[in-house]
Amino acid sequence: MGSIVTFNRPDGKAVQGYLAEPAIANAPAIVVIQEWWGLNDQIKGVADRLATAGFQALVPDLYRGKATVEEEEAHHLMTGLDFGDAAGQDIRGAVQFLKARAPKVGLTGFCMGGALTLLAAGSPELDAAVVWYGCPPLDYIDASNIKIPLQGHWATQDQFFKIETVDGLEAKLTAAGVDYEFHRYLAHHAFANETAVGTGRLAATQYDPVWAQQAWDRTLRFFGKHLG
Repeated sequence: MGSIVTFNRPDGKAVQGYLAEPAIANAPAIVVIQEWWGLNDQIKGVADRLATAGFQALVPDLYRGKATVEEEEAHHLMTGLDFGDAAGQDIRGAVQFLKARAPKVGLTGFCMGGALTLLAAGSPELDAAVVWYGCPPLDYIDASNIKIPLQGHWATQDQFFKIETVDGLEAKLTAAGVDYEFHRYLAHHAFANETAVGTGRLAATQYDPVWAQQAWDRTLRFFGKHLG
């Protein structure tokens, strides 16, 4: 369904990404941000799912071709990523690329990608964003820059992003007058990732098909409302 495309960042550097396109022309579009594993089949499947629902979906390749199934290497790749550069350049470039092809553009991301979604939510070309169980340190978020509707999906049993952090995030967003709706699920981290069958330290990740379906239903309704 999808193909590899090249687009430019605001600084002019070229980046690649996976683009999934629906059958309809000029469809609204969504930038999808990977988990710490990289641009793998699972996140391509998320883009394909959005395309099936009628959206153009672009996953920028933040790791420049690297992907892994090994937790240690994923941690290494994530810690080597410049989050400010990824949010302000790679992700914004992806948003600008889609804005030239679509009437409205949304942003969504999972785990590490959820944190990056919050960091990039102030991009002026964006129309809406959905965060899945990922949050940067709250000091890094300038909530006054977020002028778009925001939806979030959080796991109350999340051992990587504690639910108390979400309380702090809500307080920050409320104080800045951000239009947001957060949903909490009695679930573990990565509950919407069908490959999350935790082992080792990642025993703390667990796919939950029931909650995943509910969160996806809410996400598609939200994007349908705000992107058209």
